[in-house]
Amino acid sequence: MEQTWPIMSPNTHTQRVLDLARQKGTLRSRDLDEIGAPRVILTRLTTTGLLEKTGRGIYRLPDSQVSEHENLLAIATKVPQAVFCLLTALQFHELTTQLPRRIWIAMPRGSHTPKINYPPLKMVQFAGDSYAEGIEVVERDQVKLRIYCVAKTIADCFKHRNKIGLDVALEALKDAKAQKKASADELWRFAKICRVANVMRPYLEALE
Repeated sequence: MEQTWPIMSPNTHTQRVLDLARQKGTLRSRDLDEIGAPRVILTRLTTTGLLEKTGRGIYRLPDSQVSEHENLLAIATKVPQAVFCLLTALQFHELTTQLPRRIWIAMPRGSHTPKINYPPLKMVQFAGDSYAEGIEVVERDQVKLRIYCVAKTIADCFKHRNKIGLDVALEALKDAKAQKKASADELWRFAKICRVANVMRPYLEALE
C-alpha cells in the first residue's frame, strides 16, 4: 500500500528539511522522501541561502564544518559501489606524500565511468576478489566511505605501478611496515589476491 503523508505548510517542510540537514550533515535530494517533503524545497532553500549546494543533488548547511574528506563524501554519495583505491586510499591511510589531482576509485569489471563533473575521477576496474576483498567501511559525516585496507592498497599499488610509479608503492610499503599498519601475512595475502606475489616477494623479504 502506498504511503501517504499529511498535508503540511511550506514552513513546516522547510523546518523539517533543515533539521534533516543538521542531522545528516550531507543532505541528498532523495533523503527528502524520508520526511515526505517535495524536492522543490531544496531549490528555495538554496536560493535564500539556508542551504548550499555542494554537488549535483547534494546539499549542506552553510555554517556546517567542511570535512577534510568532502570530495570523498560527494563521490560516495553519488556512486555507492565505488571503492576508494590507490593514491586516494594511500592518502586516506596517511601513507604517501603524493597529493593526487584526481580521486581514484575501483569499480567492478565492465562498469562505466561515473558521470561526475567534480571532483575529477580516475576509475580502475577490478574483477572478482581483486574488487571484493579488503574493503573497509568508514563513516565520515554520516556518509559511509568504502575504501581498501592498507595491505590491499599496497598490493594494488604494485599491481598498477606503471600508472602511479614503483617509488610510490615502495614508499607506502616501507611506511606501512614502520608504522605497523599492515602485517607481513596481510601483505602477502593481498599480494596473492592481486597476483603480484612474485613482484612483491623481494621487497617483503628485504623488510623482514
